[in-house]
Amino acid sequence: MRTRDLITHAVLAIGAAFMLFPFVWMVSLSFKEEFEIYDPSLNLIPKTWDFANYVEAFTYGEVGSFLVNGLAVTLSILALQYLTIIPAAYVLARKNFRLNGPLLATVLGVLLIPPQVTAIPVYIMVSGLGLIDTLAALVIPFATSAFGIFLLRQSFRTIPQDLLDAARVDGASEFRTLWAIIVPNCFPTLAAFGIFSIVVHWNDFFWPLLVVRELENATPPLGISIFASDEGGNDVGPMMASATLIVLPLVVAFLLMRRSFIEGLTMTGIKG
Repeated sequence: MRTRDLITHAVLAIGAAFMLFPFVWMVSLSFKEEFEIYDPSLNLIPKTWDFANYVEAFTYGEVGSFLVNGLAVTLSILALQYLTIIPAAYVLARKNFRLNGPLLATVLGVLLIPPQVTAIPVYIMVSGLGLIDTLAALVIPFATSAFGIFLLRQSFRTIPQDLLDAARVDGASEFRTLWAIIVPNCFPTLAAFGIFSIVVHWNDFFWPLLVVRELENATPPLGISIFASDEGGNDVGPMMASATLIVLPLVVAFLLMRRSFIEGLTMTGIKG
């Protein structure tokens, strides 16, 4: 068994190295001068540490503005999603009524539809509201999440009915039962969904490309394209510096919430 464990850990370590190498290379390039970036030799550690790429990322690239836009958009989306998916998941998980099955089937059906399929009608709707080239156009179409409803529904079903009955006996209302008992007990699942939502919308390039026209409203993935040229990217150093700054908040968020993330995914599989 010990040899088997060593082999397993070795395989996992090799896989992790392959996964991490692009990120390590990105950080390495962000600190290199231009002549060293195009050096054919593979040197992870820069010969001379240069912070000019980060200065250019904040001045010419305006990465600070993109980060602020990204935070505003992703956190607004997450707040709206929590307000919509928590009540919906509660109804599907704890209430028995005739349309429960069809509604759940509809939620699962929505999960099968790629967002690109609905992009055109959603764009027409946003354009009709006069929201093109605004941060609201990046938020409103994602105010709810079928995946979030299903994930929380699975988690809410793990709450013992006796606990809810005790709350009813103590005079707790439906609203208080949901927000004071069920939600705190399912915090790991909420944290797991929060990480999913933030990563997806922080990295989204397709939708911002459709609705954003002015660079001042660009999100991080769209804003970083300012360094790209027809030849595939002349300003590699500033581009890598911007990419490092854009990835950093996601890495920090995951490291802070990794235990809740794993626990939340585990909770959803306890009861179908």
